[in-house]
Amino acid sequence: MAQSTVSGAFPSPAAAPLPVQSVLPWAAFFGILMLVLLYFVGAEQGATSVLSGEGVHEWVHDGRHLLGFPCH
Repeated sequence: MAQSTVSGAFPSPAAAPLPVQSVLPWAAFFGILMLVLLYFVGAEQGATSVLSGEGVHEWVHDGRHLLGFPCH
């Protein structure tokens, strides 16, 4: 059986590199967001409580157990 090779018929698109200046603000934003979420799941309603009451604890209760944080 004859093999036909077609080279150059369909050029493959090359991915353009992203400049660091456009990625850095988003990376910083999501990094800070993750730290805030980690605080609320792991430390809120403890010794460093920012909000009073049990509302935050009840919202993140299952997440604490899932991530291994003690809350009882």
